[in-house]
Amino acid sequence: MIEIVKPDWAVPPAIQACCTTRSGGVSPAPYDSLNLGLHVGDSVELVARNRARLREQLELPAEPCWINQTHGVRAVTLGEDDERDADAAITREPGRVAVVMTADCLPILMCNQESSEVAAVHAGWRGLQAGIIQSTLAAMHSPPQQLIAWIGPGISQACFEVGDEVYSAFVGQDPAAAERFTANRPGHWLCDLGGLAESILRAASVARVTRSPHCSYRDEEMFFSYRREATTGRMASLIWIN
Repeated sequence: MIEIVKPDWAVPPAIQACCTTRSGGVSPAPYDSLNLGLHVGDSVELVARNRARLREQLELPAEPCWINQTHGVRAVTLGEDDERDADAAITREPGRVAVVMTADCLPILMCNQESSEVAAVHAGWRGLQAGIIQSTLAAMHSPPQQLIAWIGPGISQACFEVGDEVYSAFVGQDPAAAERFTANRPGHWLCDLGGLAESILRAASVARVTRSPHCSYRDEEMFFSYRREATTGRMASLIWIN
């Protein structure tokens, strides 16, 4: 049976959203078991079976609109853009399922208060620093003040050590970002990726922001983690309008 994490947010009843875990699929180790990524070395047939299970067990209204994530800043509007190389997907069509895949990077789900627009964002440190959140907000029709955002399971600060280049990239853009880093050892920092995303969302005037308490790195039984295992599967974070 597929296990999911539901966002802890107050949204209109028409908004449906969740994040998968690694449980409930058919893939063997090291992709065990609900790997939903076709790009990680797992069998295409097994990934197809996992995706079919996802649609059936969650009773999705349609096959999710899978995108080819590039750690960039492109946001596409599903049903309007043919481009699929992107790191955010937006839809205003009921029944169309936006999705991103992660294994330590952040999934960020957003909707407006009128239940007429939703978005799914893939945000690793490169995408965050380059402006994937800002690109997504600019592509949405809803003003940020009408949006609700959930930052899903990703790697926690205690498990995410980065070098000076990452610290400098963020702090060089915004000195206040230094608050999201803790010195760990010479030339290395513990980076609060979720905190950086929250700061960006709040600076953009997004009305409400909540964060998942889950750490993809620490909870080996529940989540895939690229930093922990390198060769591993991917979770999916999905959002749609009923």
